[in-house]
Amino acid sequence: MPALVTSASVEECLRKCLVSRGYTLNRVRGYGETGVDVEARRGAEIVAIEVIVFKSSPPARAKDFYEAFFRAVSRLNGGATHCVIALPNRFGQGLPARAGPHRVAWNRIGTAFPELQIWLVNPGADSYETSTWCSWLG
Repeated sequence: MPALVTSASVEECLRKCLVSRGYTLNRVRGYGETGVDVEARRGAEIVAIEVIVFKSSPPARAKDFYEAFFRAVSRLNGGATHCVIALPNRFGQGLPARAGPHRVAWNRIGTAFPELQIWLVNPGADSYETSTWCSWLG
């Protein structure tokens, strides 16, 4: 079984990639500090990113995912133009199975929050892939 990816490595990868694309970033938060994990700004664009990691326990993965969803969309209060849940790319293997049984609700969430995105981060390759919320419905 591959080693689990840490939150710090996902965030570090995103920060490196976003700076290389011309974004200005917020400072790294201290331990226990609340607020957005990564805020990236470029012109009028404000990207609020909530980072979660792939945990070995399926119930813990589900809990983290749905909490991250609420934190992500709450960033609209701060003017976010994109609300992102960033996950290790391994998480993408299970996203169609997570979205499929909730097809109607999943689609309505994507319609209600067009700013909502899911980014799959590959710290080993210093890269990430972006997707819309609804793209996981297949």
